[in-house]
Amino acid sequence: MSTPPLQGRVALVTGAAGGIGRATATALAEAGAALALADLVEPPPAPDALTMAVDVTQGDQVRAMVARALERFGRLDILVNVAGVVSTGAAAALPEGEWDRVLAVNLKGTFLCCQAVIPAMRANRYGRVINIGSMVGKNGGNARAWLDPAELDRAGNVAYGASKAGVHALTFFLARELAADGITVNAVAPGPIASAMTTSFPPALQALIPVGRMGRAEEVAAAIAFLAGPSAGFITGEVLDINGGMWAD
Repeated sequence: MSTPPLQGRVALVTGAAGGIGRATATALAEAGAALALADLVEPPPAPDALTMAVDVTQGDQVRAMVARALERFGRLDILVNVAGVVSTGAAAALPEGEWDRVLAVNLKGTFLCCQAVIPAMRANRYGRVINIGSMVGKNGGNARAWLDPAELDRAGNVAYGASKAGVHALTFFLARELAADGITVNAVAPGPIASAMTTSFPPALQALIPVGRMGRAEEVAAAIAFLAGPSAGFITGEVLDINGGMWAD
C-alpha cells in the first residue's frame, strides 16, 4: 500500500464548517494530514482533529488559533483559508458597513491567517498556503445589468468580487516573498459552486455555465488537496480556475 501523500503533515483549515471547508477537511484527511479546523462557530468534532471557534478578522484570535495548532501538533505545514462571506446587491445601494464586513472577513482575515503561519513554516523551511479566490474577482461579476437590472439584486457582488481580487493579489505577493523559504502560496478561484451561499444564483446565469451544471464542493477540495501535496512543489503564485468554463484567462 502506498504512503498517503500528506502523511505526517498538519493542515489548518479556516471556514471548516461550511461546504467547501468540510469537503477540504475530508480531502486532506483522506490524503493523510492531521487537521486543525476553525470557524466562527466551532466546527463539529472530527476524529483526531483540533476544532476551534475563531473570528479571522481579529488578529489576537488568529494568532491564538495558530498557537493552539502548534501546541497540539508541534508543526504546521498547510494553511487553507476558506473562511469567507458573500454579499449581493447593486454597488449603488451597497451600505458602507456591508463593504467593510466583506473586506474584513474575506481579505483582512485571509491576510491575518497567512501572516500568523509564516514563522512556523519558515522555521521548518516548508509550507503550503492555499487561499480561496473567486471567478468574480477576475471577470467583473456575473450579473448582466444591461439585459436584466434585477440580476444585480441576486447576483451583483461588488464587495465580494473586490475582496477576492485582493486575495488574488495577496497570493501573488506572498508567493514571491516566501518562495525562498520553501513555502508555496496559491489560490483556487471557484465559479458557481452549489452551496448555502449560492442558493439565490439565478437560473438564467446557471444556464450559461458551459459544462451545464453548478460545481461541487468536492471538486474544489480536490484541487486544494493537489496544491497542498508534494506534486505541487513547483507551483506558486497560481490562481487555479474552477468554474466549468465560465471564465478562462
